[in-house]
Amino acid sequence: MSPLHKTRTLPEDATDAALRSDVLKGLTHTPKTLPPKWFYDAHGSDLFEQITELPEYYPTRAEREILVARSDEIAAATRARTLVELGSGSSEKTRYLIDALSELHTYVPVDVSESALTQAGQALVAERPELHVHALIADFTAGLTLPGAPGPRLLAFLGGTIGNLLPVERAAFLTSVRTLLSPGDALLLGTDLVKDEQVLVRAYDDAAGVTAAFNKNVLTVVNRELGADFDPAAFDHVALWDAEQEWIEMRLRSRTGQTVKIPALGLAVDFAAGEELRTEVSAKFRKEGVRAELSAAGLELAHWWTDSEGRFALSLSVVR
Repeated sequence: MSPLHKTRTLPEDATDAALRSDVLKGLTHTPKTLPPKWFYDAHGSDLFEQITELPEYYPTRAEREILVARSDEIAAATRARTLVELGSGSSEKTRYLIDALSELHTYVPVDVSESALTQAGQALVAERPELHVHALIADFTAGLTLPGAPGPRLLAFLGGTIGNLLPVERAAFLTSVRTLLSPGDALLLGTDLVKDEQVLVRAYDDAAGVTAAFNKNVLTVVNRELGADFDPAAFDHVALWDAEQEWIEMRLRSRTGQTVKIPALGLAVDFAAGEELRTEVSAKFRKEGVRAELSAAGLELAHWWTDSEGRFALSLSVVR
């Protein structure tokens, strides 16, 4: 059995430093913002798993449908010997690709969560003793160095997570991905597609209130880690479709005028009644827009697959 290898490029104190920086910058900005990555402590991750099973939340099911139907085609098109997955988490959906890639030698899951990487990596090593698993504890938005592994390589970024990046951030991210790829390598990208506004809003504002709890969890994280005194019940969950930008925004709306103290930062933050704190942008895409963004980064769209209802797409692009 191949052992599970782990490499850390994320400093041990990086998470605390990043949280402090993001909260200070975001809550002193106008309008106020917090990045969506702070939803995902253990409780937030559990809530998101619940969200993926809700009837209103289609992206996970739609992407899985494509992977089930198209993994053999992806394998044939790439003949990848190394699979790199950004933001791998539990690596659950990736199993379809691993099953299909008959020549796969190495799997490199990349995530900021060492515990998630260890759990998923150990399970894979036990199931597939011949597979080399090299977990990388890293922030893929801050530049990445991949371990040596045989090519061709397939780099997968699934789940539509690229939509959480603003356009300028997406451009920088795709350019950084291009620098990791050599001729013969490929990028597999998951993108949620533009569709009916009601379908989109319901996916981010479910009837059971799970997404509302997930959204408010960011306040709980700031309370716990920085000693803040946010009252989550004093904020309402809001999901809005911005037709001009073609993205969903998740916000938290202050029910009353209030002041929140954050002792770890020596900060007091005033909220007016009705003032909104943006916690997530989730961009939706069109094929030609994806093609253009890939092309600007030096990547050529080679394959485009959608689910049966045209809600979600996986694209395969190659070095141009």
